[in-house]
Amino acid sequence: MKQGTTPTWTKSSYSGGNGACLEVRSDAPALLSVRDSKVPYGPRLGFGAGPWTVFVGAVTRTTGFPPR
Repeated sequence: MKQGTTPTWTKSSYSGGNGACLEVRSDAPALLSVRDSKVPYGPRLGFGAGPWTVFVGAVTRTTGFPPR
C-alpha cells in the first residue's frame, strides 16, 4: 500500500446477493483485516500473511469452495 492512501475493502466475487459476506483489506504489507459486510463499523479480525494463507487453505479443503 502506498503511503498516504486509504486501504479499500474488497468483497469476494463469490459473494451472493443476501448480504452475508466477508470483506477483506490489506492494512499493511503482510497484514489483512476481515469484517462482516453487514456491520462495517463492527469488530474486525486481523491476520498476518501466514495465518491468512492457512485459514483460506482450511476453508477450501473443508468446504471445497471456491472450486479449483
